[in-house]
Order: sequence, then structure tokens, then C-alpha cells
Amino acid sequence: MLDQSTICAISTSPGAGAIAVIRLSGERAVNITDLVFRSPKKGKKLTDQSANTLHFGQLVNNDAVIDEVVVAIFRGPHSYTGEDIVEISCHGSTFIQQKILEVLIENGARMAMPGEFTQRAFLNGKMDLSQAEAVADVIASSNAAAHKLAINQMRGGFSKEIGALREQLLHFTAMVELELDFSEEDVEFADRTELRNLTERIEVLLRKLKDSFQLGNAIKNGIPVAIVGETNVGKSTLLNALLNEDKAIVSDIHGTTRDVIEDVVNIHGTAFRFFDTAGIRETSDHIESLGIERSYSKLEQATVVLLVVDTNNSFELVKGRIDKIRERVSDSQMLIIVANKIDSGLQETIQQLEVIDLTDNEKMVFIAAKEKRNLDELIDYMQHAINLDVTEQQDVIVTNARHYEILKNAHEAILRVLNGLDQQIPGDLLSQDIRECLHYLAEITGEISNHEVLGHIFKNFCIGK
Repeated sequence: MLDQSTICAISTSPGAGAIAVIRLSGERAVNITDLVFRSPKKGKKLTDQSANTLHFGQLVNNDAVIDEVVVAIFRGPHSYTGEDIVEISCHGSTFIQQKILEVLIENGARMAMPGEFTQRAFLNGKMDLSQAEAVADVIASSNAAAHKLAINQMRGGFSKEIGALREQLLHFTAMVELELDFSEEDVEFADRTELRNLTERIEVLLRKLKDSFQLGNAIKNGIPVAIVGETNVGKSTLLNALLNEDKAIVSDIHGTTRDVIEDVVNIHGTAFRFFDTAGIRETSDHIESLGIERSYSKLEQATVVLLVVDTNNSFELVKGRIDKIRERVSDSQMLIIVANKIDSGLQETIQQLEVIDLTDNEKMVFIAAKEKRNLDELIDYMQHAINLDVTEQQDVIVTNARHYEILKNAHEAILRVLNGLDQQIPGDLLSQDIRECLHYLAEITGEISNHEVLGHIFKNFCIGK
């Protein structure tokens, strides 16, 4: 049940600043603000003012002036929460912000819980649950690609895909269940061929949405990039060059990096999560061996694998290292062979590497990491490797772990529908599997939800949003 109280909170970032915004929402939002607002125009009341208007004046506590403010009025249902909203813009002093909150609470408002403004927007039908979750993703987005995906979801791109699926399934489950009412007549209202075609289309789309989570999660949290190779080929030097800081220790001593060094950097609007791994070689050192095992583990988890090789070595030795790593790289990963130290490398090795055969998921780039030479070419390969072009299209990409789990369940349910059609099972059993799929899809948009799920989602929001 929707709480009818009027809530208030600071909606700008914590701490002092030039200005701060304090937001109220609820049926008494305007009335409460009116009690502490004084306009230069004598007798002016906020309750008499139109929606979507700004008003300059003073905020007072009894007769004591707290600050000069600008008050914005929004009337429900045409507001963010669907309720009356007041936004007070004041000077950014933390003392002023807290004082204004105090007088608002003294006059009948209460402090908002984390995410309560957005939760009210959801409960009042201003957005569905997937759009509400996207609000948090927009706020948290730290790169252009993640921001673009979150904005698309907040505007309802994902919801439209799910809604279209549900509409088609609802039609057929109604037809199947209608057959049950006429079981003695032996009639078939739902064309099984048409149902199979629809189910196959939905299975493909659900699988596509489910599989997009790997890319979506990577864009949201940083594209995982594993830097692998033998000791002393320049992995740590490359990491420092990409991060533009001395993050990793660089030394001529073999085995200096014994654990995975991790850092995130935003390059041209894309976040990359780099893992500088221990040098891969045969060793009797137990600690170094553990580091090498972690190297292989990070390699398997990466979207992009940067295999650094030293062009000072013979081509036969370098080719052997490449082939060894190729065995561990899957078709879904991009392998970029980084031929390093071209400023001092063997020309014979470089020339033979230039004509080496590459597969569709492999690239070769020649660099001098110490001099930061050809790094732009390497970054271009990395960006193309993750196929960010899909974010320019209308394709929906799943970035939310809750949605991913639900889509997995929905996909399993639709596979049972296909299996049931193959086995020509009775309509009541077929309908049960269709309804299970419908149930999962409704969980994404919040048409079916419970207080526990809502509480978990909105508790992670910042207060004031």
C-alpha cells in the first residue's frame, strides 16, 4: 500500500556546493512549503500558484530567515512521482541544507527512505520496475556506453520488448485455455503450427536477451581485459602506459608480478577493467605458481585478452607462446597479440609476425610500450573487439543481474513449451508452461512483485532519488 505521507530529502550530492536542491513529494508538499516560505510579494501563497512555475523568496523559521531560495512547483500526476512535488534550490551550505530539512519536518514532512521518490513513481504507475531500476544505473553510469544503455532502459526500451512478448503469449494461452472449456467438443482454437512459430521466435529473442548480459554487464562495470604473457615481455609497462600511471612494478627480474593487479580506466567513453597477470612460465616457486594459476583464471574471465610477446625473441619461440594461449581462448573472446619492444626487436621476428595467419577473433598490433608507441591502434582494436556498435542500434542489452536471472528462467519455461508441442501434450499442461513464462516476464516489469523484492531494489538507491 502506498504511503500517503509527505516526504523530503536533499537530492543533490552530499556536502557543500554552490547550490543544493531539497525535494518534497506528497499531497501536502506545497502546503508544508507554504508554511515556511515568504515571498517579496506580500500575500503571495504557493498553494495558489500554477504547476511548473518558479518562485523566488525566503525560507524562514518563525521570523528568522534561513536562506534566499527558488521554489519549483510540480503538480501530480504530471510529476516525477505522480504526486505534488516541490523542489527548493538553496545555497549549498551543509548547515542551511540541514536547517531547511529540520523546519520541513517540524511542519509535517518526514525524511524519505533511500529510493522512495522513485519507488513512489513506480507505485503510481509513472514507470515500470525495469525503468525504475534504470534510474539508479543512470546515476551510477561512469562511461558513455553504460549511460547510453541505462537511458535506453529508463525510456522503456527493455520494457517494450518484454511487453510485446507477453502480449503474444497471453493471446495464445487464452486460446489454449478456451479449448479446455470445450474439451468434449474436441475443438482446437489455438493453431499449433502458429503457436510453434511464435514460441520459436520468442525462444530466439529470450536467448538473445539472456546472452546479451555478458556484454551489458561488461559495459556497465568495465570491459574485462586480461594482460597475459611470459615474464619480462612488458606486461606491467603496458598496463602503466594504458593507465598513465605507475601502477605495476616494472623490473628486469623475472617473476616480479606474482598476483593479479587490477584497475579500471575510462578510455574514450568506455570503461576497461585491466588485469595485469603474473608472467606465465615454468617455475618451482610455489607462490609464483599460484600467481600463474590466477593468470589463467583471469584469462578465461576476460572479454579481451592482450597477449604480450617480446619481439627480441625468435619467431619460433614467439609463435609457440601464441599457440599455447590460443588453446585457452574461446571463440567468444577477442585475442589481441601485442608485439612489444619493436624499437629494439629482431626485424626477422617482426616481419614474420606481420604475415602470421589470424582468425576472425584475433588481431595483431606492434607497439613499444615504454615509449607509448602505437597505443592508439591497440585501444581501437580493444573497442572494436567488444562490438560496442550494438549500442548504437535499437538492440536491447541486458545489464541488470536480476533481469538476467529472470530471463534464464523464462527461457527454460519457453523451451518446455517447445518440448511440449513436440510431444503433443494436453492443452492444460501446455498452458501451465506458457503461464510460467508469462509470470517470469511480469517480474521484470513489476506487474508481479512483492515487498521483499521492491525493498531490495530501492534500498540501494541514494536518498533523495
